[in-house]
Amino acid sequence: MNGRNRLLWLIIFAVAMGLLEAAVVVYLRELYYPENVLKIFPAKLFSIRDLVTELSREVATMVMLFSVGWLAERNFWRRFAAFMTVWGIWDITYYFWLKVFIGWPTSLIEFDVLFLIPVAWIGPVLAPMMIALVMSVFGGYVVWNEDVEPKIDAWSVTLVAAGGLIDFLCFIWPSLKIAIRSGAEGFRGFEPSSFAWIPFMIGWAIFTVGVGMAALRGKSKPLEVENG
Repeated sequence: MNGRNRLLWLIIFAVAMGLLEAAVVVYLRELYYPENVLKIFPAKLFSIRDLVTELSREVATMVMLFSVGWLAERNFWRRFAAFMTVWGIWDITYYFWLKVFIGWPTSLIEFDVLFLIPVAWIGPVLAPMMIALVMSVFGGYVVWNEDVEPKIDAWSVTLVAAGGLIDFLCFIWPSLKIAIRSGAEGFRGFEPSSFAWIPFMIGWAIFTVGVGMAALRGKSKPLEVENG
């Protein structure tokens, strides 16, 4: 299967995973916010059982996305690019399907709980979609061009790590402050009012440059032909 066909099947898988993820979240919203599934703030706390179940689902989702990326390509960095492609498209289509199912988000700057590991990631919908777009575009570029090997050097790794860390901290900082000050109970009734857009945009730009350097400076290499 050539790179274009692999990319097509990765996209199909990611779109289907996005639908599945959205369906699960619709059920969670109906369970915890039956009065209005469009409004998840002020926050409500999961039961211990539901929290463990949700954390397990998040881990399983990442395992599935990585496994598909690993099976799609032939070496570590191309496999990682395939993983980024699937993750990015999955994240974007997740919000698309939520919009189809329940009409949410009502705007791209509406706040969402993005992830729960190690603490709740909180931010406007637009923020993770910007990161997902970078991952899917540059990851997809590598998968599409099957003779291109990503150029992973100290500069690209440093930029990706630094930009990713800045954005990660922007997402978890509100939750860290609450957890340190009040513990889990402090999340009950929490409602975000602002987001650190300036540091986020700086981190996103650094991350984008690092990922772009790794993908676009990749060198063309002859495809390996297996004997037998």
